[in-house]
Amino acid sequence: MIAEFLNIIFKSIKLDKSLYSDNKNFGEASIYFAGLVMILDGIAGAVAANTVVKTSIGLSGLTAILTWFVWAIFIYVIGVKLFPDKQTKIPFKKVLIAVGFAHAPGLLRFFAITPELMIPIIFLTQFWIFASLIIATKQILNLTSNLKSFGIIFLSFLIIAFLSVSFVMSRMNALQINSI
Repeated sequence: MIAEFLNIIFKSIKLDKSLYSDNKNFGEASIYFAGLVMILDGIAGAVAANTVVKTSIGLSGLTAILTWFVWAIFIYVIGVKLFPDKQTKIPFKKVLIAVGFAHAPGLLRFFAITPELMIPIIFLTQFWIFASLIIATKQILNLTSNLKSFGIIFLSFLIIAFLSVSFVMSRMNALQINSI
């Protein structure tokens, strides 16, 4: 079981498209493997951020799970419901698992142990995750175009970024400013 989990992580890090086309990687334990990858990705991000700013590891793990669902929902809605190819007929669970697996490169953030390494490693792993998401989306949605897969991921990212910025801005506006 551990060997299977590590195999999934290494295939994701290597950007191996066979990870997403082999149905044995989407068995009973796969949802737990994907969830564990996301939790570890969140913890790795917190460890990297702790070199500069103290971050709650528990909150980072929880945020990673929320992020996992949000990414999967947008990829599913955009790729399966709004702009499907003729062969695109998959359940949400498969998208959820693929998104979790695609975040395995984020585990490399554990190596950002100094402030000098934090920013380069975070940027590198984030682009790596994007590449992995593009490959995963193309494979699981049976898309014929890399450009369409990129478009689905990019549009999902833009929506998530817009919602995140809107949320932060609304929280900033809710703060009461005391004037003398």
